Amino acid sequence: MIDHFGFPVADVEASAATYLRLFAPLGIVEAVRIPHEGSAVVGLAGPAGVPQFWLSPGGALERELHVAFSAPDRAAVDAVHAVALEAGVEVLHAPREWPEYHPGYYGVFLRDPDGHNVEAVHHGF
Repeated sequence: MIDHFGFPVADVEASAATYLRLFAPLGIVEAVRIPHEGSAVVGLAGPAGVPQFWLSPGGALERELHVAFSAPDRAAVDAVHAVALEAGVEVLHAPREWPEYHPGYYGVFLRDPDGHNVEAVHHGF
């Protein structure tokens, strides 16, 4: 249903570095970088290599956004959590099953540099 989406961020370099570090266990990589007004617009891609998550200059939003990245298994969710702890990233909710969403929903929730709620999730049906 979703082709791609993007977040305006206060510091593209810092946000890109954070997302690339946190979600490396999910295979997320920088796919494209387009210079833009003294900064850049950065497209991140998953294992398929198609940029679907974009970071652009524009400052943080007044309200938090939420994005969840698919994890291939629970171990990948746990690996994202381990990277977050190592990097000193705020952990909103440690990895666990969330049966109120559906049986097998296993996720970790984190805070990105702009205050957004970002998640790694595995749907273990």
